[in-house]
Amino acid sequence: MRHLFTTRIRVLIIVAVLLAAGLAVLSNATGMSIPGMLVQGALAPFRAGANALTSSAEQFYSYMFRYETLAAENEALKAQIAEMEDTARRADATARDNERLRQQMGLLSYNEDYVTTDAYIISWSATDWTSTFTINRGSNVGIAENMCVITANGEVVGLVTEAGPNYAVVKTVLDSTLEISATIASSGYNGMVSGGYEEGRKDLLRMDYLDSSAIIRNNDQVVTSGSTIYPKGLILGHVVDAGFGDTGVAKYAVLDPAAEIGSLEQVFIITQFGSTEQTPQVPQADQPTEPVQAPQSDGVG
Repeated sequence: MRHLFTTRIRVLIIVAVLLAAGLAVLSNATGMSIPGMLVQGALAPFRAGANALTSSAEQFYSYMFRYETLAAENEALKAQIAEMEDTARRADATARDNERLRQQMGLLSYNEDYVTTDAYIISWSATDWTSTFTINRGSNVGIAENMCVITANGEVVGLVTEAGPNYAVVKTVLDSTLEISATIASSGYNGMVSGGYEEGRKDLLRMDYLDSSAIIRNNDQVVTSGSTIYPKGLILGHVVDAGFGDTGVAKYAVLDPAAEIGSLEQVFIITQFGSTEQTPQVPQADQPTEPVQAPQSDGVG
């Protein structure tokens, strides 16, 4: 046992001497005292931790600064995009208004005897058999009941059925209760056009009371025959089908309306046409006039 302890003591002494010698050499080389070196060695882990914390804090501050900068730039970009979108919307609205004005000028130049008032649609009301909408103009600008309503291209939209001081209700050609005297432009055959009769196709019109010998062709244009309510020659639609009525005596034609009723935004009310101002009339279905005779053959052309 004594020998063992003696050996350990010798080893410790040797290690201590070597350590002291190493410290002495390092002290001479660095110019630092041995106690200073011991203190520096003890503080080294703490310094490393402090440096790490400082570096993390600097990185976090840099991240927060960049985040705030990016957030500010993002808000500025959002504001610019919103301004650009608003400018685009206003430009689009201006372009639509200009196009409507050009169309209106074309309509008025072609039909110099028309006096029209423009209006915008503000609400819709439609069922299986009715189709009406309300406009933002009324009797304060001369609009009255039983005035014809058209598009900028002269396509029939419907008829004013109610007029308040600053609004009016329009019954469209798709309404089953509205009947309009009409003529097939290419052949001169007359009939009565109304809406709401085609099962499952409420967006189509039907022209009844056509002569049984009439030759009806697809894409034939149908226009108003002319009356105290509807000027002559306004476009109602185009033929897409034809056949015989239930009695087998008269023919009928199915029409695709010329006016795209569901997508309308602006309409024009004819307040005067011809040489006299249009006055309110009691709506009456005009009786078809005697049709122009055609070659005696049946069927759809």
